[in-house]
Amino acid sequence: MSQFTQPPQSPQPQQPYTPAHTPGLRPARNGLGVSALILGIIGAVSGLIPFFFWLAGILGVIALILGLVGRGRAKRGEATNKGTATFGAVLGLVALILSVVGAVITFKAVDDAVNDLSKAVADTTASAKPEAGDAGSTADKGKDKDTGKALEAGDSAVYDDDLTVTVGDATSYTPDSFASGHTKGNRAYRIAVVVENAGKEKFDAALVNVEARAGKDGVNAEQIFDGKVGEGFSGTVLPGKKVTVQFAFDAPADAENLTVEVNPGFTYAATQWDLKL
Repeated sequence: MSQFTQPPQSPQPQQPYTPAHTPGLRPARNGLGVSALILGIIGAVSGLIPFFFWLAGILGVIALILGLVGRGRAKRGEATNKGTATFGAVLGLVALILSVVGAVITFKAVDDAVNDLSKAVADTTASAKPEAGDAGSTADKGKDKDTGKALEAGDSAVYDDDLTVTVGDATSYTPDSFASGHTKGNRAYRIAVVVENAGKEKFDAALVNVEARAGKDGVNAEQIFDGKVGEGFSGTVLPGKKVTVQFAFDAPADAENLTVEVNPGFTYAATQWDLKL
């Protein structure tokens, strides 16, 4: 009896293992979140300095946009740094707020500086307040008048805005029977005060104040009011025009001089005239 023997088969070669490809698997896209964080930090730090409000505003807007887009990617599974993107967006919003605050502070500081500069220039160029002795006769205008002495009758006080005040001689005056301010036994004197506006702006003559003192002791000389004198200045004086007002003052009989003081207004310095009686 014969026995059948099958020849041995050669083993199949072993194939190397190849992992199956997983569709949709990509690297995480975390760049926007990181960028938002970096720009947000720089913007927030810049916002702490008011002058750099413009830089904080620009970086804040960019960081906020990138942070929100980065959060969207994280929600879709395209990125893994949702927290970083969120923090970057928050810092961008902080930078925007600091930018607004810095802009307000900067513009306020600039406005204050401009106002202070304008005030300083106005004070420097103020034209209506001469110092004591800064008024003299018209013929002496431009010369050194800082003597500190009173002017004489007929002299003019010329101010920097070309306002001219002139006081004339003191002449004897007889008040009428209804006059006020005159004391029996005293003598009355009348003077003419002329205000001429040679400047370019109209002048408020209602602000002119005229007072007088009599004698060496400087006794107050009462102003006399009657039908002819005592009305005072009123209205305005246009450029190129002048106005003359008569005043009368009561002085002791033995007074030898009358000191008349004229103050054209709040922004002017008063000037005095020493009139011989």
